[in-house]
Amino acid sequence: MATSSSTRETFDDSDTRHDEMHSTIEAWLGDLVEEVDDAVSSDQFKEWLDVQSRFHDYSYRNTLLIKLQCPHATTVAGYRTWQNEFDRHVREGEKAIWIWAPIIAKQCPECGNSPSYHERSDCEYDDTEPDEWDKGLVGFRPTPVFDVSQTEGEPLPELETEALGNANELIPGLLKAASVLEVEVEIVPSREWSHGSAKGICQYRLGTQPLVEVRDRENEADLAVTLVHEYAHALLHSGINTEDERPKRELEAEAVGYIVGRYFGLDTSGSAFYLAAWEGDEPETLLDRLERISSTSQEIIDVVEEVMSDE
Repeated sequence: MATSSSTRETFDDSDTRHDEMHSTIEAWLGDLVEEVDDAVSSDQFKEWLDVQSRFHDYSYRNTLLIKLQCPHATTVAGYRTWQNEFDRHVREGEKAIWIWAPIIAKQCPECGNSPSYHERSDCEYDDTEPDEWDKGLVGFRPTPVFDVSQTEGEPLPELETEALGNANELIPGLLKAASVLEVEVEIVPSREWSHGSAKGICQYRLGTQPLVEVRDRENEADLAVTLVHEYAHALLHSGINTEDERPKRELEAEAVGYIVGRYFGLDTSGSAFYLAAWEGDEPETLLDRLERISSTSQEIIDVVEEVMSDE
């Protein structure tokens, strides 16, 4: 897979700075599209995709129920599925996530009920015996499922999405930039993290600044890119929280993280795997959102450079 440069880019503080940065960002997004293409065709991604395909694709209603009960949920399956399919076990004491599972049974051609309900209904259909009826959806039943964060056992294949490099100076700059960007930020110790496998979250709060929380970790480069990713959510996506738009939101935020991290000399090629998981079939969508990605990246870069120069 192609790798993004880890050499920091610089631009003269001149009237052409904005145009030069925009041109460079456009070229970098072109690099990222190629990197996503390479990631999609890699063995690592194919192995990950094979496992992901064995998880059920939940309806919008069930997805909403899952998010309401377990906001950090990423990969969900039933108790037996975790055991039989993935050799993982739900930890003792974990609270189930309840969804509606479809009930498929023999269905009356006229009233649509299962045989037992048909017998108790006013329907007089008797042209064929119930054993000859076709199967169909006759109702729903509450069913418990569990997120991967509630299980333990054989590890699921993971994608190498972490950024690499030296971010010793960048992280203080990003934290100081938060007030200028009108974002509240908190780095949470791993032992206190309550958002499952998520590296960071952005919470939009009515009447006050968005709250960005990121899980602390040894890899400071990855921590820095996660901060940028969540800052991008705060700047771009306040008030937009529909599930169908989530892949587009993640694409924009991760592209900003890729650009800003690369600008400050980090290796952000791992972003390609992250984006492949969200929008692997259409990486060129990045270029359709060039203006939003570019302006947000430049805003964060300019603020961070300004606060770093004041130190």
